[in-house]
Amino acid sequence: MPGNRSPRPPASSFGTGKRWRAHAREGRNTLLDSCTPHSDLLLRSTKAEMIKFFLMVNKQGQTRLSRYYEHVEIKKRTMLEAEVIKNCLSRSKDQCSFIEYKDFKLVYRQYAALFVVVGIDHTENEMAVYELIHNFVEVLDKYFSRVSELDIMFNLDRVHIILDEMVLNGCIVETNRNRILAPLLVLDRVAES
Repeated sequence: MPGNRSPRPPASSFGTGKRWRAHAREGRNTLLDSCTPHSDLLLRSTKAEMIKFFLMVNKQGQTRLSRYYEHVEIKKRTMLEAEVIKNCLSRSKDQCSFIEYKDFKLVYRQYAALFVVVGIDHTENEMAVYELIHNFVEVLDKYFSRVSELDIMFNLDRVHIILDEMVLNGCIVETNRNRILAPLLVLDRVAES
C-alpha cells in the first residue's frame, strides 16, 4: 500500500552499491520510474522511448549525424530527414524551437552553421530536451576545443560515442560532462601509447 512506504532516503544514499539495492528491496521510492545508466534498471523500465531520433544538419541541409532510437526504414529515413530539415531551416530565429510534426515533436537548436534536431514523443518535456542539446554541444566543445562541422565529419565515431554515453535506447542516461568524456579520454590514452 502506498501509505505504508517509508520516506525516501537521502539522495546521497542512491548509488549502485548495497544501500541502493537495499532501498529497492524494501520497496522505497527508487529510481525505477526513470531511465538511468544502471543496466538492471533499464531492463525493468517499461517506458517508451522518449527520443525518437537525433540529427545534426548544416545550413545547406546536409545531414552530418543521425541516430535513430526506433526502427525506421532507410527510404523513410531519407524522406523524414528531408521534411524535418525543411521545417527547421525555414523558420526564423524569432520563432519557437519546438515544432509539432506528425506523431511527434521536433526540438531544435542552431549553433553557427549547424542545427541539432531531436524528435521526441508528445509526452516529453521540450525544455529538458532543449537543455540536452545544449549539453551535447558543450561536451563536443570541451572534447574538440571549439567544435566545428569538420570536427564532426572527421571524428564521427567519437561524436557517436559521446551521444551514446548521453542517450541510451531513447532515454537520457548521463549529463555529467566528465563522465561522458571518460571513455573517450581512455581511448585517446590507449591510442597514444
